[in-house]
Amino acid sequence: KARGAMNLFRLVGDMLHLASILLLLYRIYRFKSCAGVSLKSQILYAVVFICRYLDLLFSFVSLYNTMMKILFISGTCATIYFIAKKHRLTYDAEHDTFNVLYLVLPCAVLALVINQEFTFFEILWTFSIYLEAVAIMPQLWMLQRLRNAENFTLLYIFCLGAYRGFYLLNWIYRYFTEDGYSQAIVWVAGTIQTVLYSDFFYHYVTSVKEGRTFSLPAPQ
Repeated sequence: KARGAMNLFRLVGDMLHLASILLLLYRIYRFKSCAGVSLKSQILYAVVFICRYLDLLFSFVSLYNTMMKILFISGTCATIYFIAKKHRLTYDAEHDTFNVLYLVLPCAVLALVINQEFTFFEILWTFSIYLEAVAIMPQLWMLQRLRNAENFTLLYIFCLGAYRGFYLLNWIYRYFTEDGYSQAIVWVAGTIQTVLYSDFFYHYVTSVKEGRTFSLPAPQ
C-alpha cells in the first residue's frame, strides 16, 4: 500500500519508529541482556511487519519505503533472535506472561469482518493494523509486574509511543491537505494505540521531571 506523500510529521514518526528498534538492539548488544524486554511483544511486531509488508514481493513505492520496511522486519527479527536464542538465559519469561491469544484472535476476526476489501493481502494488511495497536500490551504488562525498567527499555517504549503520536499528526495534516484522503481503520486503530501509551507516558514524563526512578503502579 502506498503511504501518501512525505511530510515532516511522517518523517519524524518514521525516524522515531526506526530509532526505537535500533535502541532496543543496541541495549541488548551493549549489556548482553534482554532482561525486562517482552519476547511476546517482539513476536507480535514481527507478525505485524511481515503481514503488512508482503507487498515487498510484488510492489515498489520508493527506495525509502522499501528500505524502511526491510529495516523494520530485519531489526525486529534480530531482536527476537537475541532474546530467544543468544541471550535467552537473561530473558524474564516469568514476567512475560500476557496471553497473546487475547490479542491475536480478536484482531484476526475483526480483520475478516471490517476491512476495505475482502482479499487475501488486504485482510493481512488490515490484521496488521489492528494487531499493531495492541502489540505493546505484553511489554507494558511485563513492565507493570517488574515495576521499573532499564533506561534504554523505557526510551524504546517512549519512542514507539512518540512515533504513533507523530503519525496522528501526519493523518490530520493529510486530511486537510489531500483531497479525498480517508483511512478510518488506520485512524481508529492508531488512536487506540496512542491511548494505550498514555499511562506509560504520564509516569515516564513525571519520573523524568521529578528526577526519580520510573515505576508503574502495581496491578490490582
